[in-house]
This record gives sequence, C-alpha cells and structure tokens, in this order.
Amino acid sequence: MAKWGEGDPRWIVEERPDATNVNNWHWTEKNAGPWSQDRIKELFKEIKVNSSEADLFIKGVDRLDGEASANNRKGKLIFFYEWNLVLNWSGKLTNGSDRQFKGKIKIPNLSEENDVSDLDIQISVTDEDEEGFKLKEIMIKYGKQIIRNQLSKYISGLKEEFSKGMILPKKGSEKVETVTTLTSGFNKKINIEPMTIDVNKQIGLKIDTTSFKQTQKFQCTAQEFYDAMTRIEMVTAFTRGSVKLEPVKGGKFELFGGNIVGKFEELIPCKKIVQSWRYKQWASGHFSTVTITIDQKSDHTEITLEQVGVPTGELSVTKDNWQRYYWDGMKQAFGFGAFFT
Repeated sequence: MAKWGEGDPRWIVEERPDATNVNNWHWTEKNAGPWSQDRIKELFKEIKVNSSEADLFIKGVDRLDGEASANNRKGKLIFFYEWNLVLNWSGKLTNGSDRQFKGKIKIPNLSEENDVSDLDIQISVTDEDEEGFKLKEIMIKYGKQIIRNQLSKYISGLKEEFSKGMILPKKGSEKVETVTTLTSGFNKKINIEPMTIDVNKQIGLKIDTTSFKQTQKFQCTAQEFYDAMTRIEMVTAFTRGSVKLEPVKGGKFELFGGNIVGKFEELIPCKKIVQSWRYKQWASGHFSTVTITIDQKSDHTEITLEQVGVPTGELSVTKDNWQRYYWDGMKQAFGFGAFFT
C-alpha cells in the first residue's frame, strides 16, 4: 500500500506499455446485451420437443427484454444478467384431430437470482379445449427441461465468451493469471442484524433520534466508488442479494431483501450522494437522511458518511451494519483495499 502523499503504483498507467488498466485494478465492463440477444434467439430457433404423444416445436423468441454485462475488478469477473423471455411454440397430437395448436412460453426472470433449475416457466396454449389442454400438458412435461438446457447453454456461453480479454497480463508478463469468476451473488443471502424496534410504536409517535459520522479511505477512484453505490450490477455484487435501484433524483432503492429502502434526494457524480434511508424494521414511516461525500485524493478516495435521524436505540447496530455490509462488502467484492479510521 502506498504511503500518504505518494501515488499508488497500481494507478500508474506507465506500468503497462499499452497504458491499460494496470494489474486489472480498475473496474472495466463489457456490454453483453447484444451478444446475449443473438445467442438466446439462436438457442430457441426451431427446437424439436421429443415426445411420442405429439409433434411439438419451440418456434422462436417472441419477446426478449433485459440486459447483461461482464465486469472485471482486480482479476475477478462478475457477470450480471436479467432477462424476461416470451417464446412461441406449436404442435399437434400424434393421435388427435390433426389440428395445429399454438402457444406461449413465459420466463419472467432469468437472472442470478434464480437457478436455472428453479426458474418459473409458464406455458400456455391459445385454444385450451380438451385437445389443446392435453397438448399443453405434454409441452410442460417434456418441454421445460429442454428450455432449462438451452438457458444453461446461454449462461455458460456468456461466461466463456466474455471472459476473453477481460483480464490483462501484469507488467513483465504476457501470461494472464488464474481468473476467479464470480456471479452477481443473487443466490447468496445476507441477513442484516435485526432492529429491536418496539412493535407497539405508532405512526406519529415522537421518536428519539441521533446522528453519527464515519470516515472511510478506499484504494479506488471517486468514479469507482460512486459507481459502486449507483450502478445496479455493482450494488448487486457487494450486497449479494436482489437489488432494486433507480439512481436519479427521487428514484427509489431497495437492498438486502428489502431490509433497507429509501430514495435518492441528491446525486452529484463522484462528489455527493444524499438519500432518505430506513431499515424496514424501524417505526413505520420513519426515515433518516444519509449524506455521503466523496473526496478523491492523490492515492486514495476518502468517504465521509453522515446519517441524521437514526433512532437512538439503534445507533450502534446501524453503525456496525454500514461497516459490515457496505464498506466490508465493497472491499470483498471489488478489492478496494480499504483501510479504516
């Protein structure tokens, strides 16, 4: 670690002849959206569903909404993807009336939040008479596993394709070090230490509150820290849970399984973030105000957190949870190399 006042050598671009992302220290990102759309459409084009009871085909993608990206920080790859799919299917019974039926297959949340084996796959048929209903049941029986197999191919292909070129060799070496591949962590659950709020408190009851201030020093740029607080893929990476995030003034956020909710009151890129912020367990309707000031120095970025309106009895737990789930979480996810004061 650099001494105060000296430049951190990991930030000095001359360490590599191409002056690119020294030692893979900075967050880099590739947009995997266009590739993902092409790949998913390719995987579901005219797929036969084998069954002796019917002639069934998944015809193709009817609608595909979402996004995907591959991110690198300090030699760790984090993949983020979230898609809503609608597929078309058609078929007829082997011993039926020879009528051709059509239907839809909806997959509302293909993401790291859901393992492929647990995906909600909804299959419907346009004409659900006796014959149509039977055909739909056959598609459910034999088609779901084919769909899961194709989606698994997409996920493995995404990670293989977008691992290429994301990790650069270090100074004096043309060899890329072993890559640690991380997911966004949707399947890892974090249980924030619960509040001990009196359940008998009513809205409008005066609550004794207090405030506190924390200062953190991170080995990252102001831009990287600001992104870690406002970009959904980065917030997902360090919170290790499902995230809802609208990083605009007045936009809402929901983190840690809904335990933390609020909205953005002010956003000054790389300088300041102001939030209305509350624990779900706090008395109904009570919000605190969080102000995060970002100050980039020569060899680190200093973060000042001030939180006003914290219920007095929850001060210690709130401070500890900022340390554990925000600051330590960022250090582990991004290698910010934090040192605390």
